[in-house]
Amino acid sequence: MARRRQTRRAPETGAGTRAVHAGEAHHRVSGPVATPIVQTSTFTFASVAEMKRWAEGRSKADIYTRYGNPTLRVVEAKLAALERAEAALVAASGMAAISTTLLSLVGAGEEIIATRQLYGGTYRLMRDLLPRLGIQVHYVEADLRGVEARVNRRTRVLYVETPTNPTLRLVDLRQAAQLARRLGLVSIVDNTFASPIWQRPAEFGFDLAVHSATKYLGGHSDLIAGAVAGRRRLVEKIRHTLIQLGGSLDPGAGYLLLRGMKTLQARMERQSASALAVAQFLEKHPRVARVYYPGLRSHPDHRLARRQMDGFGAMLAFDPKGGLPAARRIADRVRVFLLAASLGGVESLVVLPAYTSHYRMLRAELAAAGITPGTLRLSIGIEDLADLIADLKQALA
Repeated sequence: MARRRQTRRAPETGAGTRAVHAGEAHHRVSGPVATPIVQTSTFTFASVAEMKRWAEGRSKADIYTRYGNPTLRVVEAKLAALERAEAALVAASGMAAISTTLLSLVGAGEEIIATRQLYGGTYRLMRDLLPRLGIQVHYVEADLRGVEARVNRRTRVLYVETPTNPTLRLVDLRQAAQLARRLGLVSIVDNTFASPIWQRPAEFGFDLAVHSATKYLGGHSDLIAGAVAGRRRLVEKIRHTLIQLGGSLDPGAGYLLLRGMKTLQARMERQSASALAVAQFLEKHPRVARVYYPGLRSHPDHRLARRQMDGFGAMLAFDPKGGLPAARRIADRVRVFLLAASLGGVESLVVLPAYTSHYRMLRAELAAAGITPGTLRLSIGIEDLADLIADLKQALA
């Protein structure tokens, strides 16, 4: 009697191992260690009959990179593994991922409920573009009070961001997911600041997580990309809209994203440890009025951060005494920190959100988001901690 062949179940692995190996087929003769870049716009068919099977949905063959690409599928599988999600897709930018997700789930005459503290690009999308398409957005605070009062038969989505950009407020993910499920809404969270190393929204019941993959997932300030991870049914619906809108990611950028994701855990651990030390230094400095970092006990959401995050992240913000003039002097004086927009790379960056991520917002809108004109946002890189603190010390002097 023939012995039954046993299938070996893949061992459970940690986040760092998943970041390196998930989605990649390594164990074969003469297989490449690095995933190849399939740099092509279109793919061949062996026959018209095969092409017809693809058109009828009976074949998973590649036809055109806007529809899918082998390199990009590896990136998507790795991200899904890191997020503990059923599926993932990548897009040409973070805003392409966010806008495509929302347009896949909400149509004319329907509504979104969103937390007020959002990345400026997301807020402007909701404020300026979506209403032109007949989509109304209602805002609530990070504590989610008022959600139920704003829900009606036209509401489709609950959209949150945690930690928020730039003041690092937190939303209770478990509470938000349960609330959305009870009200019949799709729950979406922007997980860019935390990354799946420190926070996996699917584990709290969230339907979808969106990313600016330009930031921590890429990690080297050399690509523009976005991503969505979550329930397979929703991800495939979003993929269909992405194909129609054309916001697909180039395979070359996909390869850079894949390479960056392999060091995600190592980078996040170093950057987050430095961010806590920098935040503690700033909190004690006599010329700093306030520091925003969830790892500080003084942060209003510190207990929530300890409960739902595995680490506090590498982003922080602070208000210097002296307001905007003082903030401008500090930003002009730093030498190790680079004065540049974006975040999440190996280089430490400083910006004034009022001039970058949250530009073209009214003073009242900035105040509602907790941002002062002089708020400085820091993205902590992998430089030596002593050099970062020395740089801030001389800039504050």
